Amino acid sequence: MEERKEVNVSVSVIISARNEEKKLVENLPLFLEQNYPDFEVVVINDCSVDDSEQVLKDIQQQYPHLKIVTVTENDRFKTGKKFALTMGIKAAKNEYLLFTDADCKPASANWITRMAANFSDTAEIVLGYSPYYKTNNFLNAFIRFETLKTAINYLSTALAGNPYMGIGRNLGYTKTLFFKNKGFASHMHVMSGDDDLFVNQNADTNNTVIEIHPEAFTFSDAKTTISSLYKQKKRHMGVGKLYKNKHRTMLSFDALSGFLFYILLVLCLVFNFEPLLALGLFVFRLICQVIIYYKVFGKLDGKNLLWYLPLFDLIYYVYLNIFGLIGTFIKTTQWK
Repeated sequence: MEERKEVNVSVSVIISARNEEKKLVENLPLFLEQNYPDFEVVVINDCSVDDSEQVLKDIQQQYPHLKIVTVTENDRFKTGKKFALTMGIKAAKNEYLLFTDADCKPASANWITRMAANFSDTAEIVLGYSPYYKTNNFLNAFIRFETLKTAINYLSTALAGNPYMGIGRNLGYTKTLFFKNKGFASHMHVMSGDDDLFVNQNADTNNTVIEIHPEAFTFSDAKTTISSLYKQKKRHMGVGKLYKNKHRTMLSFDALSGFLFYILLVLCLVFNFEPLLALGLFVFRLICQVIIYYKVFGKLDGKNLLWYLPLFDLIYYVYLNIFGLIGTFIKTTQWK
């Protein structure tokens, strides 16, 4: 196993939680017991109406490096996750910030060490990876496949010097970067995007690095119903129209080209237009994908998903275009 780098920066872990009392009991100690010499965990209790407040106070008795920030509901306006995170960042005492969610578990006690080791004089943003736990059903397999494809896209473009997004379940950046660029101010009116829009607006070739060591993953449970997945993805897809133009063009080209490939393949087979050539191109494309993805899927905890590639790749591109349209025309008004 790769040796861990020596790290000596002080870290604040930021977690925004709304009505997550059960997940806080289950997951928060795993972050508080990290194998790291100097860190705090800041949990924002964001307008919870369950017993989160008491749960957090009880946990704090055992872990004094837990800091609690409470956000209460305002009758005049609804607060979102960006407001809660801003309050947590302001309360954090350290320059180096790591972000995750209350329903996430770190893959190891070295999560902070692995992520924090990437900060440097120039590296201000660290993009991590957060897979979902595997269960034995079709929906779970597709969600894990879609998550893996998304990760391949944003991690590879970051490696190529063109970072465009990150995920809030496993992300790091500096407090200085946040306040220097006025935090979420330019997109505070959008309910989602605390992670990908922030990265899209502030990441560049020089200040962004990735971390994909298995010890640095954070895991969570995938949605279990179509309706809950729809609600989640409708919220996420709505922020794409605020990406930089070059990134919107790049992502649109990927989504449309993949979709058109399958449309043309079906038309060729249905109308018997050079069906052998069409099938040959499909097989050639599939072989190229397997060659490219084999090692990457293994690194990102998804090797078994290669068996689903012929079917899930088709579903993936249909799904991208449908949710792209939904995100463009339907506004989301709540983050949870």
